[in-house]
Amino acid sequence: SVVTQECYVQNTAREYAKLYAAEAEPLEGFGEVPEIIPIFLIHRPANNIPYATVEEELVGEFVKYSVKDGKEVNFLRRDSEAGQKCCTFQHWVYEKTNGNLLVTDLQGVGMKLTDVGIATLAKGYKGFKGNCSFSFIEQFRALHQCNEYCEMLGLKSLRTTHQKQRKATSTKTKNLPNSSTVKKMVPKKAREPRDFISSEH
Repeated sequence: SVVTQECYVQNTAREYAKLYAAEAEPLEGFGEVPEIIPIFLIHRPANNIPYATVEEELVGEFVKYSVKDGKEVNFLRRDSEAGQKCCTFQHWVYEKTNGNLLVTDLQGVGMKLTDVGIATLAKGYKGFKGNCSFSFIEQFRALHQCNEYCEMLGLKSLRTTHQKQRKATSTKTKNLPNSSTVKKMVPKKAREPRDFISSEH
């Protein structure tokens, strides 16, 4: 069911966040690391909706730290410490899984995150399939800008590989119209699966 999938996705993302914390926290100057709160599945046999999820209530300003498409610019994501550390977390997971998996829809209050999504390549990753479109991964690769936390973790820039490939193919600006049309198509494809997942339980 959708509810079970939601639990599975969030708790899988939570495991990655714990590994990220274990690597980032000991680094000098890194500071607090974002945490994905646990989500629990409960069974209520007498209720007409037998399965529900339970999680800690987050009090405070709820912020979306990861963008779904290039049109949506979230300044809190770019300028806040939590936002930057979320972007680094995405980059870290992307690199750890060799570009096969991306934790997306990072949102929450301060460093506490909930209702996250996972995008995987079509075949999935280690038997796990995400609940977000694969296009999220392509988009992340195109839009991610490394920050000081990416540098602290020694993550490789995603830009340099693109530029090298572009230069190799041609130095003319012929490639540009193509890349912008690709970006325009991404949001439509990307939204559909996620909207279905986050519908009423």
